[in-house]
Amino acid sequence: MSGPAESTAPAVDDVGQQAVAAPNGETQRPQRLGLALTVIATAQLMVVLDATIVNVALPHIQDALHFSGTNLEWVVNAYTLAFGGLLLLGGRSGDLLGRRRVFMAGIGLFAFASLAGGFATNEAWLLTARVVQGIGGALAAPASLALIAVTFPEGKERNRAMGVYTAMSIAGGAVGLIAGGLLTSYANWRWVFFVNVPIGLVVLLLAPRVLGESERRSGRFDIPGAITGSLGVGALVYGLSEAATTFANGQATSHWGSPKVIVSLVASVVLLVAFGVIEARSKHALLPMRVLASRNRSGAYLISLCIGTALFGMFFFMTLFVQDVWNWSPVRSGISYLPMVAGIFIGAGLSSNLVARIGARPLMIIGPIFAAGGLFWLSRITEHSTYAGGLLGPMIITGIGMGTTFVPLSLVSLSKVRIDDSGVASSLLNTGQQVGGSIGLAILGTVAWSAVASNLHSATVAAGANASKATQTAIYNHALASGFSRGYLVASGIAVLALIVSLVFIRVKKSDLAGIDPMAAPV
Repeated sequence: MSGPAESTAPAVDDVGQQAVAAPNGETQRPQRLGLALTVIATAQLMVVLDATIVNVALPHIQDALHFSGTNLEWVVNAYTLAFGGLLLLGGRSGDLLGRRRVFMAGIGLFAFASLAGGFATNEAWLLTARVVQGIGGALAAPASLALIAVTFPEGKERNRAMGVYTAMSIAGGAVGLIAGGLLTSYANWRWVFFVNVPIGLVVLLLAPRVLGESERRSGRFDIPGAITGSLGVGALVYGLSEAATTFANGQATSHWGSPKVIVSLVASVVLLVAFGVIEARSKHALLPMRVLASRNRSGAYLISLCIGTALFGMFFFMTLFVQDVWNWSPVRSGISYLPMVAGIFIGAGLSSNLVARIGARPLMIIGPIFAAGGLFWLSRITEHSTYAGGLLGPMIITGIGMGTTFVPLSLVSLSKVRIDDSGVASSLLNTGQQVGGSIGLAILGTVAWSAVASNLHSATVAAGANASKATQTAIYNHALASGFSRGYLVASGIAVLALIVSLVFIRVKKSDLAGIDPMAAPV
Protein backbone atom coordinates (compact mmCIF):
# COMPACT_ATOMS: atom_id res chain seq x y z
CA MET A 1 0.00 0.00 0.00
CA SER A 2 1.32 3.42 -0.83
CA GLY A 3 0.27 6.89 0.19
CA PRO A 4 -0.59 9.82 -2.07
CA ALA A 5 2.11 11.76 -3.84
CA GLU A 6 4.32 13.96 -1.71
CA SER A 7 3.41 17.65 -1.54
CA THR A 8 6.00 20.26 -0.74
CA ALA A 9 3.95 23.45 -0.68
CA PRO A 10 2.43 24.72 2.54
CA ALA A 11 -1.32 24.62 2.71
CA VAL A 12 -4.02 26.48 4.58
CA ASP A 13 -6.64 24.44 6.38
CA ASP A 14 -10.36 25.16 6.71
CA VAL A 15 -9.94 27.66 9.53
CA GLY A 16 -7.15 29.65 7.92
CA GLN A 17 -4.17 28.41 9.91
CA GLN A 18 -1.02 27.68 7.99
CA ALA A 19 -0.07 24.01 7.89
CA VAL A 20 3.15 22.21 7.05
CA ALA A 21 3.10 19.33 4.59
CA ALA A 22 4.37 16.10 6.12
CA PRO A 23 6.42 13.42 4.33
CA ASN A 24 4.57 11.15 1.90
CA GLY A 25 1.58 13.50 1.84
CA GLU A 26 0.56 12.48 5.33
CA THR A 27 -1.30 14.75 7.73
CA GLN A 28 -0.61 18.45 7.30
CA ARG A 29 0.65 19.81 10.58
CA PRO A 30 -1.15 22.95 11.82
CA GLN A 31 0.83 25.69 13.48
CA ARG A 32 -1.46 26.00 16.52
CA LEU A 33 0.42 23.18 18.16
CA GLY A 34 -0.29 24.24 21.74
CA LEU A 35 -4.04 23.94 21.25
CA ALA A 36 -3.61 20.69 19.32
CA LEU A 37 -1.60 19.24 22.19
CA THR A 38 -4.26 20.34 24.68
CA VAL A 39 -6.95 18.53 22.70
CA ILE A 40 -4.96 15.29 22.40
CA ALA A 41 -3.77 15.31 26.02
CA THR A 42 -7.25 16.06 27.37
CA ALA A 43 -8.75 13.22 25.38
CA GLN A 44 -6.07 10.80 26.58
CA LEU A 45 -6.55 11.85 30.20
CA MET A 46 -10.32 11.38 29.90
CA VAL A 47 -9.92 7.85 28.57
CA VAL A 48 -7.20 6.76 31.01
CA LEU A 49 -8.67 8.14 34.23
CA ASP A 50 -11.95 6.33 33.60
CA ALA A 51 -10.24 3.10 34.63
CA THR A 52 -9.95 4.40 38.22
CA ILE A 53 -12.44 7.26 38.67
CA VAL A 54 -15.34 4.80 38.89
CA ASN A 55 -13.62 2.68 41.58
CA VAL A 56 -14.18 5.32 44.25
CA ALA A 57 -17.88 5.52 43.40
CA LEU A 58 -18.55 1.75 43.47
CA PRO A 59 -20.15 1.66 46.97
CA HIS A 60 -22.49 4.51 45.99
CA ILE A 61 -23.35 2.80 42.69
CA GLN A 62 -24.09 -0.44 44.53
CA ASP A 63 -26.50 1.29 46.91
CA ALA A 64 -28.26 3.29 44.20
CA LEU A 65 -28.69 0.58 41.56
CA HIS A 66 -28.81 -2.44 43.92
CA PHE A 67 -25.84 -4.28 42.43
CA SER A 68 -24.94 -7.61 43.97
CA GLY A 69 -21.38 -8.04 45.20
CA THR A 70 -20.59 -10.33 42.26
CA ASN A 71 -22.04 -8.05 39.61
CA LEU A 72 -20.50 -4.87 41.03
CA GLU A 73 -17.04 -5.79 39.78
CA TRP A 74 -18.41 -5.73 36.24
CA VAL A 75 -18.81 -1.96 36.47
CA VAL A 76 -15.01 -1.95 36.17
CA ASN A 77 -14.52 -5.15 34.16
CA ALA A 78 -17.01 -4.22 31.42
CA TYR A 79 -14.95 -1.15 30.54
CA THR A 80 -11.61 -2.90 30.93
CA LEU A 81 -12.52 -5.84 28.70
CA ALA A 82 -13.97 -3.73 25.88
CA PHE A 83 -11.10 -1.26 26.02
CA GLY A 84 -8.30 -3.84 26.20
CA GLY A 85 -9.83 -6.25 23.74
CA LEU A 86 -10.48 -3.71 20.98
CA LEU A 87 -7.31 -1.60 21.12
CA LEU A 88 -5.68 -3.36 18.17
CA LEU A 89 -8.81 -2.98 16.05
CA GLY A 90 -9.04 0.67 17.08
CA GLY A 91 -5.44 1.28 16.06
CA ARG A 92 -5.88 -0.33 12.65
CA SER A 93 -9.14 1.58 12.10
CA GLY A 94 -7.22 4.83 12.40
CA ASP A 95 -4.64 3.61 9.89
CA LEU A 96 -7.28 2.75 7.29
CA LEU A 97 -10.06 5.30 7.86
CA GLY A 98 -8.15 8.36 8.99
CA ARG A 99 -6.80 9.03 12.47
CA ARG A 100 -8.63 12.26 13.24
CA ARG A 101 -11.86 10.74 12.00
CA VAL A 102 -11.49 7.67 14.23
CA PHE A 103 -10.26 9.81 17.14
CA MET A 104 -13.39 11.96 16.98
CA ALA A 105 -15.66 8.94 16.59
CA GLY A 106 -14.11 7.38 19.69
CA ILE A 107 -14.43 10.55 21.78
CA GLY A 108 -18.02 11.06 20.61
CA LEU A 109 -18.93 7.48 21.50
CA PHE A 110 -17.18 7.80 24.87
CA ALA A 111 -19.01 11.03 25.73
CA PHE A 112 -22.39 9.62 24.67
CA ALA A 113 -21.87 6.46 26.73
CA SER A 114 -20.80 8.59 29.72
CA LEU A 115 -24.03 10.56 29.49
CA ALA A 116 -26.03 7.35 29.27
CA GLY A 117 -24.15 5.85 32.22
CA GLY A 118 -24.86 8.90 34.37
CA PHE A 119 -28.59 8.47 33.79
CA ALA A 120 -28.55 4.69 34.42
CA THR A 121 -31.38 3.33 36.56
CA ASN A 122 -30.47 -0.38 36.61
CA GLU A 123 -27.54 -2.78 36.30
CA ALA A 124 -27.99 -3.69 32.62
CA TRP A 125 -28.20 -0.04 31.59
CA LEU A 126 -25.00 0.94 33.37
CA LEU A 127 -23.02 -2.10 32.24
CA THR A 128 -24.03 -1.54 28.61
CA ALA A 129 -22.88 2.07 28.89
CA ARG A 130 -19.55 0.91 30.33
CA VAL A 131 -19.00 -1.46 27.38
CA VAL A 132 -19.70 1.36 24.91
CA GLN A 133 -17.33 3.61 26.86
CA GLY A 134 -14.63 0.97 26.47
CA ILE A 135 -15.24 0.77 22.72
CA GLY A 136 -14.94 4.55 22.43
CA GLY A 137 -11.74 4.54 24.45
CA ALA A 138 -10.25 1.77 22.28
CA LEU A 139 -10.87 3.90 19.18
CA ALA A 140 -9.56 7.17 20.66
CA ALA A 141 -6.45 6.06 22.61
CA PRO A 142 -4.32 4.64 19.74
CA ALA A 143 -5.36 7.48 17.44
CA SER A 144 -4.30 10.13 19.96
CA LEU A 145 -0.72 8.84 20.12
CA ALA A 146 -0.52 8.47 16.34
CA LEU A 147 -1.86 12.02 15.93
CA ILE A 148 1.05 13.36 17.99
CA ALA A 149 3.55 11.93 15.53
CA VAL A 150 1.76 13.30 12.47
CA THR A 151 0.85 16.68 14.00
CA PHE A 152 4.11 17.67 15.71
CA PRO A 153 7.38 18.09 13.78
CA GLU A 154 10.25 15.83 14.78
CA GLY A 155 12.48 17.31 17.46
CA LYS A 156 11.65 19.67 20.30
CA GLU A 157 7.95 20.01 19.51
CA ARG A 158 7.31 16.28 19.27
CA ASN A 159 9.39 15.51 22.36
CA ARG A 160 7.46 18.09 24.38
CA ALA A 161 4.17 16.68 23.12
CA MET A 162 5.26 13.17 24.04
CA GLY A 163 6.15 14.43 27.51
CA VAL A 164 2.67 15.85 28.07
CA TYR A 165 1.02 12.76 26.57
CA THR A 166 3.12 10.55 28.83
CA ALA A 167 2.26 12.52 31.93
CA MET A 168 -1.45 12.29 31.12
CA SER A 169 -1.24 8.56 30.37
CA ILE A 170 0.55 7.61 33.59
CA ALA A 171 -0.94 10.23 35.91
CA GLY A 172 -4.45 9.46 34.67
CA GLY A 173 -4.88 6.66 37.20
CA ALA A 174 -4.03 8.94 40.11
CA VAL A 175 -6.09 11.82 38.74
CA GLY A 176 -9.04 9.45 38.45
CA LEU A 177 -8.79 8.58 42.14
CA ILE A 178 -8.61 12.26 43.08
CA ALA A 179 -11.52 13.26 40.85
CA GLY A 180 -13.59 10.26 41.95
CA GLY A 181 -13.15 11.14 45.60
CA LEU A 182 -14.10 14.79 45.09
CA LEU A 183 -17.12 14.08 42.88
CA THR A 184 -18.61 11.35 45.06
CA SER A 185 -18.05 13.34 48.26
CA TYR A 186 -19.26 16.77 47.13
CA ALA A 187 -21.59 15.98 44.23
CA ASN A 188 -23.03 12.57 43.29
CA TRP A 189 -21.74 9.28 41.94
CA ARG A 190 -23.40 10.06 38.60
CA TRP A 191 -20.94 12.90 38.06
CA VAL A 192 -18.05 10.46 37.60
CA PHE A 193 -19.80 9.84 34.26
CA PHE A 194 -21.33 13.25 33.56
CA VAL A 195 -17.96 14.99 33.91
CA ASN A 196 -16.82 13.38 30.65
CA VAL A 197 -19.63 14.93 28.59
CA PRO A 198 -18.62 18.63 28.52
CA ILE A 199 -14.95 17.66 28.17
CA GLY A 200 -15.77 15.37 25.24
CA LEU A 201 -17.88 18.06 23.54
CA VAL A 202 -15.05 20.60 23.78
CA VAL A 203 -12.60 18.08 22.31
CA LEU A 204 -15.01 17.32 19.45
CA LEU A 205 -15.48 21.04 18.78
CA LEU A 206 -11.76 21.82 18.65
CA ALA A 207 -10.38 18.65 17.01
CA PRO A 208 -11.31 19.45 13.37
CA ARG A 209 -9.92 22.96 13.83
CA VAL A 210 -6.52 22.09 15.25
CA LEU A 211 -5.80 18.52 14.10
CA GLY A 212 -5.02 17.55 10.54
CA GLU A 213 -6.57 14.48 8.94
CA SER A 214 -4.53 11.58 7.60
CA GLU A 215 -5.31 10.08 4.24
CA ARG A 216 -7.52 7.03 3.99
CA ARG A 217 -5.46 3.95 3.17
CA SER A 218 -6.25 1.19 0.75
CA GLY A 219 -6.81 -2.19 2.35
CA ARG A 220 -9.46 -4.23 4.10
CA PHE A 221 -10.12 -5.02 7.72
CA ASP A 222 -8.73 -8.35 8.86
CA ILE A 223 -11.97 -9.78 10.26
CA PRO A 224 -10.56 -13.20 11.38
CA GLY A 225 -7.63 -11.42 13.02
CA ALA A 226 -9.93 -8.86 14.66
CA ILE A 227 -12.13 -11.60 16.14
CA THR A 228 -9.34 -13.83 17.42
CA GLY A 229 -7.16 -10.93 18.61
CA SER A 230 -9.93 -9.05 20.40
CA LEU A 231 -11.34 -12.17 22.04
CA GLY A 232 -7.85 -13.40 22.94
CA VAL A 233 -6.82 -10.18 24.69
CA GLY A 234 -10.26 -9.89 26.29
CA ALA A 235 -10.07 -13.47 27.62
CA LEU A 236 -6.57 -12.80 28.98
CA VAL A 237 -7.64 -9.62 30.79
CA TYR A 238 -10.77 -11.31 32.16
CA GLY A 239 -8.90 -14.42 33.31
CA LEU A 240 -6.26 -12.37 35.11
CA SER A 241 -8.90 -10.13 36.70
CA GLU A 242 -10.82 -13.12 38.01
CA ALA A 243 -7.64 -14.85 39.21
CA ALA A 244 -6.77 -12.04 41.62
CA THR A 245 -6.79 -13.32 45.20
CA THR A 246 -9.57 -11.88 47.36
CA PHE A 247 -9.57 -11.26 51.11
CA ALA A 248 -12.59 -11.58 53.40
CA ASN A 249 -13.14 -12.53 57.05
CA GLY A 250 -9.42 -12.86 57.64
CA GLN A 251 -8.98 -15.39 54.82
CA ALA A 252 -7.22 -14.98 51.48
CA THR A 253 -8.98 -16.92 48.73
CA SER A 254 -6.99 -17.82 45.64
CA HIS A 255 -8.93 -18.13 42.39
CA TRP A 256 -6.13 -19.37 40.15
CA GLY A 257 -7.67 -22.85 40.19
CA SER A 258 -11.18 -21.59 39.45
CA PRO A 259 -12.72 -23.25 36.36
CA LYS A 260 -13.63 -19.90 34.80
CA VAL A 261 -10.08 -18.62 35.29
CA ILE A 262 -8.53 -21.74 33.79
CA VAL A 263 -10.97 -21.74 30.86
CA SER A 264 -10.37 -18.01 30.22
CA LEU A 265 -6.58 -18.26 30.30
CA VAL A 266 -6.48 -21.42 28.16
CA ALA A 267 -8.91 -19.82 25.70
CA SER A 268 -6.73 -16.70 25.54
CA VAL A 269 -3.67 -18.80 24.70
CA VAL A 270 -5.53 -20.69 21.96
CA LEU A 271 -7.04 -17.52 20.50
CA LEU A 272 -3.78 -15.56 20.57
CA VAL A 273 -1.86 -18.42 18.93
CA ALA A 274 -4.55 -18.58 16.25
CA PHE A 275 -4.27 -14.79 15.92
CA GLY A 276 -0.53 -15.06 15.36
CA VAL A 277 -0.98 -17.72 12.67
CA ILE A 278 -3.65 -15.63 10.92
CA GLU A 279 -1.56 -12.47 11.02
CA ALA A 280 1.50 -14.22 9.61
CA ARG A 281 -0.53 -15.30 6.56
CA SER A 282 -2.93 -12.40 6.07
CA LYS A 283 -2.40 -9.86 3.27
CA HIS A 284 -4.29 -7.24 5.31
CA ALA A 285 -3.12 -8.17 8.78
CA LEU A 286 -4.56 -6.39 11.80
CA LEU A 287 -1.08 -6.66 13.38
CA PRO A 288 1.55 -6.91 10.63
CA MET A 289 4.50 -8.94 11.84
CA ARG A 290 6.85 -6.21 10.56
CA VAL A 291 5.70 -4.03 13.48
CA LEU A 292 7.20 -6.54 15.93
CA ALA A 293 10.30 -7.19 13.82
CA SER A 294 12.12 -4.25 15.39
CA ARG A 295 14.06 -5.30 18.46
CA ASN A 296 13.74 -1.82 19.95
CA ARG A 297 10.00 -1.65 19.40
CA SER A 298 9.35 -5.11 20.86
CA GLY A 299 11.45 -4.16 23.87
CA ALA A 300 9.40 -0.98 24.30
CA TYR A 301 6.19 -3.02 24.39
CA LEU A 302 7.63 -5.34 27.04
CA ILE A 303 8.66 -2.35 29.16
CA SER A 304 5.14 -0.93 28.80
CA LEU A 305 3.79 -4.24 30.11
CA CYS A 306 6.11 -4.06 33.15
CA ILE A 307 5.17 -0.44 33.89
CA GLY A 308 1.46 -1.25 33.78
CA THR A 309 1.99 -4.23 36.10
CA ALA A 310 3.89 -2.23 38.72
CA LEU A 311 1.85 0.98 38.51
CA PHE A 312 -1.70 -0.33 38.80
CA GLY A 313 -0.78 -2.65 41.66
CA MET A 314 0.76 0.28 43.51
CA PHE A 315 -2.38 2.43 43.11
CA PHE A 316 -4.59 -0.40 44.34
CA PHE A 317 -2.64 -1.16 47.52
CA MET A 318 -1.89 2.43 48.42
CA THR A 319 -5.57 3.41 48.27
CA LEU A 320 -6.56 0.52 50.53
CA PHE A 321 -3.70 1.23 52.93
CA VAL A 322 -4.45 4.89 53.59
CA GLN A 323 -8.21 4.28 53.88
CA ASP A 324 -8.17 1.07 55.96
CA VAL A 325 -5.06 1.56 58.10
CA TRP A 326 -4.94 5.34 58.42
CA ASN A 327 -8.74 5.77 58.11
CA TRP A 328 -8.47 8.50 55.49
CA SER A 329 -11.52 9.64 53.52
CA PRO A 330 -11.68 9.02 49.76
CA VAL A 331 -11.04 12.73 49.15
CA ARG A 332 -7.97 12.85 51.37
CA SER A 333 -6.61 9.60 49.97
CA GLY A 334 -7.07 10.89 46.44
CA ILE A 335 -5.34 14.20 47.18
CA SER A 336 -2.42 12.27 48.68
CA TYR A 337 -1.47 11.23 45.13
CA LEU A 338 -0.77 14.81 44.04
CA PRO A 339 2.99 14.63 44.79
CA MET A 340 3.23 11.52 42.63
CA VAL A 341 1.40 13.29 39.80
CA ALA A 342 3.90 16.14 40.20
CA GLY A 343 6.77 13.63 40.05
CA ILE A 344 5.37 12.16 36.83
CA PHE A 345 5.17 15.61 35.23
CA ILE A 346 8.70 16.44 36.38
CA GLY A 347 10.08 13.18 34.98
CA ALA A 348 8.21 13.56 31.70
CA GLY A 349 9.36 17.18 31.34
CA LEU A 350 13.00 16.35 32.00
CA SER A 351 12.87 13.35 29.71
CA SER A 352 11.31 15.26 26.80
CA ASN A 353 14.11 17.83 27.04
CA LEU A 354 16.94 15.33 27.46
CA VAL A 355 15.97 12.72 24.88
CA ALA A 356 17.27 14.83 21.98
CA ARG A 357 20.58 15.41 23.78
CA ILE A 358 21.45 12.00 25.21
CA GLY A 359 19.13 9.65 23.32
CA ALA A 360 16.38 7.29 24.43
CA ARG A 361 18.38 4.37 25.86
CA PRO A 362 19.98 6.17 28.82
CA LEU A 363 16.59 7.51 29.90
CA MET A 364 15.00 4.06 29.53
CA ILE A 365 17.68 2.79 31.92
CA ILE A 366 17.55 5.66 34.42
CA GLY A 367 13.73 5.68 34.60
CA PRO A 368 13.26 2.07 35.75
CA ILE A 369 16.08 2.50 38.28
CA PHE A 370 14.21 5.41 39.88
CA ALA A 371 10.90 3.51 39.73
CA ALA A 372 12.41 0.38 41.29
CA GLY A 373 14.06 2.46 44.01
CA GLY A 374 10.86 4.31 44.81
CA LEU A 375 8.82 1.10 45.01
CA PHE A 376 11.46 -0.56 47.16
CA TRP A 377 11.40 2.45 49.51
CA LEU A 378 7.60 2.18 49.57
CA SER A 379 7.89 -1.48 50.63
CA ARG A 380 9.42 -0.28 53.92
CA ILE A 381 6.11 1.27 54.99
CA THR A 382 4.46 0.18 58.25
CA GLU A 383 1.22 0.99 60.02
CA HIS A 384 3.18 3.48 62.15
CA SER A 385 4.63 5.38 59.20
CA THR A 386 3.64 8.97 58.53
CA TYR A 387 2.67 10.43 55.19
CA ALA A 388 5.76 12.65 55.09
CA GLY A 389 8.11 9.88 56.19
CA GLY A 390 6.55 6.82 54.55
CA LEU A 391 4.72 7.86 51.38
CA LEU A 392 5.78 11.28 50.15
CA GLY A 393 9.36 10.47 49.15
CA PRO A 394 8.65 7.08 47.54
CA MET A 395 5.73 8.47 45.53
CA ILE A 396 7.79 11.35 44.12
CA ILE A 397 10.73 9.09 43.21
CA THR A 398 8.45 6.49 41.61
CA GLY A 399 6.57 9.18 39.69
CA ILE A 400 9.81 10.67 38.35
CA GLY A 401 10.94 7.21 37.26
CA MET A 402 7.70 6.44 35.45
CA GLY A 403 7.59 9.84 33.74
CA THR A 404 11.23 9.59 32.68
CA THR A 405 10.70 6.15 31.16
CA PHE A 406 7.57 6.66 29.13
CA VAL A 407 8.61 9.58 26.90
CA PRO A 408 11.48 7.70 25.19
CA LEU A 409 9.33 4.57 25.34
CA SER A 410 6.65 6.25 23.22
CA LEU A 411 9.20 7.64 20.79
CA VAL A 412 10.92 4.28 20.33
CA SER A 413 7.61 2.48 19.81
CA LEU A 414 6.82 4.79 16.88
CA SER A 415 10.34 5.26 15.51
CA LYS A 416 10.73 4.19 11.86
CA VAL A 417 7.29 2.62 11.77
CA ARG A 418 5.52 2.72 8.41
CA ILE A 419 2.82 5.31 7.84
CA ASP A 420 0.12 2.71 7.47
CA ASP A 421 1.19 0.89 10.66
CA SER A 422 1.35 3.83 13.10
CA GLY A 423 -2.11 3.28 14.59
CA VAL A 424 -1.55 -0.38 15.39
CA ALA A 425 1.95 0.40 16.72
CA SER A 426 0.37 2.94 19.09
CA SER A 427 -2.33 0.50 20.15
CA LEU A 428 0.26 -2.09 21.21
CA LEU A 429 1.73 0.39 23.69
CA ASN A 430 -1.72 0.92 25.22
CA THR A 431 -2.42 -2.81 25.17
CA GLY A 432 0.79 -3.45 27.11
CA GLN A 433 -0.31 -1.07 29.86
CA GLN A 434 -3.82 -2.52 29.96
CA VAL A 435 -2.74 -6.16 30.15
CA GLY A 436 0.02 -5.17 32.58
CA GLY A 437 -2.56 -3.63 34.89
CA SER A 438 -4.49 -6.89 34.97
CA ILE A 439 -1.30 -8.86 35.60
CA GLY A 440 -0.40 -6.48 38.41
CA LEU A 441 -3.70 -6.90 40.22
CA ALA A 442 -3.57 -10.68 39.76
CA ILE A 443 0.05 -11.39 40.74
CA LEU A 444 0.65 -8.62 43.27
CA GLY A 445 -2.80 -9.21 44.76
CA THR A 446 -2.03 -12.89 45.24
CA VAL A 447 1.30 -12.12 46.93
CA ALA A 448 -0.06 -9.34 49.12
CA TRP A 449 -3.32 -10.91 50.31
CA SER A 450 -1.67 -14.27 50.97
CA ALA A 451 0.89 -12.49 53.16
CA VAL A 452 -1.88 -10.53 54.92
CA ALA A 453 -3.83 -13.70 55.72
CA SER A 454 -0.74 -15.58 56.93
CA ASN A 455 0.40 -12.70 59.14
CA LEU A 456 -3.10 -12.16 60.52
CA HIS A 457 -3.55 -15.85 61.38
CA SER A 458 -0.19 -16.12 63.17
CA ALA A 459 -0.69 -12.92 65.16
CA THR A 460 -4.26 -13.82 66.11
CA VAL A 461 -3.23 -17.24 67.41
CA ALA A 462 -0.40 -15.67 69.41
CA ALA A 463 -2.70 -13.02 70.92
CA GLY A 464 -5.32 -15.56 71.96
CA ALA A 465 -9.09 -15.56 71.72
CA ASN A 466 -9.55 -12.96 74.46
CA ALA A 467 -7.53 -10.21 72.80
CA SER A 468 -8.99 -6.73 73.25
CA LYS A 469 -10.60 -4.78 70.43
CA ALA A 470 -7.60 -2.44 70.30
CA THR A 471 -5.23 -5.42 70.02
CA GLN A 472 -7.28 -6.94 67.22
CA THR A 473 -7.25 -3.65 65.32
CA ALA A 474 -3.49 -3.34 65.77
CA ILE A 475 -3.00 -6.92 64.54
CA TYR A 476 -5.17 -6.27 61.48
CA ASN A 477 -3.39 -3.03 60.59
CA HIS A 478 0.01 -4.68 60.96
CA ALA A 479 -1.07 -7.57 58.74
CA LEU A 480 -2.26 -5.19 56.02
CA ALA A 481 0.95 -3.16 56.17
CA SER A 482 3.10 -6.30 56.05
CA GLY A 483 1.17 -7.81 53.15
CA PHE A 484 1.11 -4.64 51.09
CA SER A 485 4.82 -4.18 51.79
CA ARG A 486 5.38 -7.58 50.20
CA GLY A 487 3.33 -6.50 47.18
CA TYR A 488 5.40 -3.33 46.76
CA LEU A 489 8.57 -5.40 46.94
CA VAL A 490 7.36 -7.56 44.05
CA ALA A 491 6.39 -4.39 42.14
CA SER A 492 9.95 -3.15 42.66
CA GLY A 493 11.21 -6.41 41.19
CA ILE A 494 9.00 -5.90 38.14
CA ALA A 495 10.52 -2.44 37.68
CA VAL A 496 13.94 -4.11 37.79
CA LEU A 497 12.70 -6.47 35.07
CA ALA A 498 11.87 -3.38 32.97
CA LEU A 499 15.45 -2.23 33.53
CA ILE A 500 16.79 -5.60 32.35
CA VAL A 501 14.62 -5.43 29.21
CA SER A 502 16.00 -1.94 28.50
CA LEU A 503 19.58 -3.17 28.85
CA VAL A 504 19.05 -6.26 26.69
CA PHE A 505 16.63 -5.07 23.99
CA ILE A 506 17.01 -1.33 23.53
CA ARG A 507 19.82 -0.47 21.14
CA VAL A 508 18.40 2.71 19.61
CA LYS A 509 20.95 5.50 19.22
CA LYS A 510 20.46 9.23 19.53
CA SER A 511 20.88 9.57 15.77
CA ASP A 512 18.03 7.10 15.23
CA LEU A 513 15.55 9.61 16.66
CA ALA A 514 17.11 12.72 15.09
CA GLY A 515 15.99 13.88 11.68
CA ILE A 516 13.66 10.92 11.19
CA ASP A 517 9.92 11.25 10.89
CA PRO A 518 8.57 8.25 12.85
CA MET A 519 5.57 8.17 10.52
CA ALA A 520 7.66 7.75 7.39
CA ALA A 521 8.61 4.38 6.01
CA PRO A 522 12.27 3.57 6.79
CA VAL A 523 14.65 4.08 3.91
